[in-house]
Amino acid sequence: MFRKVLNKLPRKSSKGSEHREQSGSGRSHGVSTSKSSVIVTPGSSKPGNSSPALNAGQNHGNRAPLPLSVNENPNGNFNSYEALPSIRDVPNSEKPSLFLKKLKMCSVVFDFTDPSKHLKEKEIKRQALVELVDYVSSANAKFTENLMEEVVKMVSANIFRTLSPQPRENKLVDGLEVEEEEPSMDPAWPHLQLVYELFLRFVASPELDAKLAKRFIDQSFILRMLDLFDSEDPRERECLKMTLHRIYGKFMAHRPFIRKAVNNIFLNFVFETEKHNGIAEFLEILGSIINGFALPLKEEHKLFLVRILIPLHKPKCLAMYHQQLSYCISQFVEKDCKLADTIIRGLLKYWPITNSSKEVMFLSELEEVLEATQPPEFQRCMVPLFRRVARCLNSPHFQVAERALFLWNNDHIVSLIKQNRKVILPIIFPALEKNARSHWNQAVHSLTLNVRKIFHDLDADLSRECLQKFEENESKEAEVTAGREATWKRLEEIAAKKAASSEAVLIGKAPTRSSTG
Repeated sequence: MFRKVLNKLPRKSSKGSEHREQSGSGRSHGVSTSKSSVIVTPGSSKPGNSSPALNAGQNHGNRAPLPLSVNENPNGNFNSYEALPSIRDVPNSEKPSLFLKKLKMCSVVFDFTDPSKHLKEKEIKRQALVELVDYVSSANAKFTENLMEEVVKMVSANIFRTLSPQPRENKLVDGLEVEEEEPSMDPAWPHLQLVYELFLRFVASPELDAKLAKRFIDQSFILRMLDLFDSEDPRERECLKMTLHRIYGKFMAHRPFIRKAVNNIFLNFVFETEKHNGIAEFLEILGSIINGFALPLKEEHKLFLVRILIPLHKPKCLAMYHQQLSYCISQFVEKDCKLADTIIRGLLKYWPITNSSKEVMFLSELEEVLEATQPPEFQRCMVPLFRRVARCLNSPHFQVAERALFLWNNDHIVSLIKQNRKVILPIIFPALEKNARSHWNQAVHSLTLNVRKIFHDLDADLSRECLQKFEENESKEAEVTAGREATWKRLEEIAAKKAASSEAVLIGKAPTRSSTG
């Protein structure tokens, strides 16, 4: 059910999507071939003689110290891996103990920075992981505490490491992703993929008792897992997203902690760094969580909207996660239409001034919010809202002006505007008239004429009043401009006559524009 819900959410578009598809197909293939896997496990190891393979490559991250050592002879070959029978080939009574032995064997982390090193041992571990995935998937008895502990230890040994992020400067121009290098792919992915698959199936298994497992999948584990969302590898973030959602669904005691921890990541991103690779994945998870909020909404959830989601519109890299953020915002409006006023005022607070591409995104999101807005909430915010829309209509960037005019293609928004035309039309009429007279883009000019015709057909008297007032204001503006030019001309003439003297130049007060209210 969780997969179905997540699949309906907007997905983050990235250049790594092909890699995620390939990893998904590879994962299925790996599991399906588990019947013919040859499994080996480490034998006895001498204390103090640990292999360099325990470090997961210093170039792509360092793993935590492991409880298991593997011996390596002077030739660089391991001598402590010994073959064990397949789990499916032993009696049922021996399967749990054999499963634990293979878990300990898979706690060894190999160095993937050198593709030519330890090829045999890496393949041995991969085959072992495939069989472990198959065993967990087909389990028909409750997992013991010892098994839970060993699974968490093995997963921790493999996935928890220090990430080595690439430089993120110069990746954005005007808020849009520019041509850049392909996402960094972790060379250890052949093993990491299977470890994540094993853990996901372990958490999702009906044989897992959440009350017992929360001793091992604790808050410390969850925090370290959240840190991994900053991974450069989109395949890893996809696996983390699915796994965290499963944990959130199964471990109810951890839900408030997970929400708080994710909120802290968002706050640090918005107000400190503006750099994080996993914001879109977090928002995908939250979109599903918000969809399940009970009504009436708790105050905690409303604060989350005001303090976290709305400020997420601030960073310059909004384009990287705007689709997911917009989905979360629209979920709140659908849950409680009274929040529309709060959301619209929040958008106006963070409205971009010089970033045209970001402004187009705001207009698209605004349309989604207005579509779920009811008349009482619309009336509370329509004045500041349409002052901003009027500025967008006059934008020299044709995409901004065009997107603002597209609001009149939405029947619900047009209905709201018609009901409040006596307030809205005087605000936007000057912008419409200026576009109709002088906008350089033909598409914007045509759309403006269509919108102006809608108002004229709806209320011709109001349109004439607005036109008359517009012409009066234009005339007054022309007078002010002419007065200003005359003042400068007089000043220049007097200054030319008095240039040789030190006498001060006094001029009369220029006519000022009277207040029009």
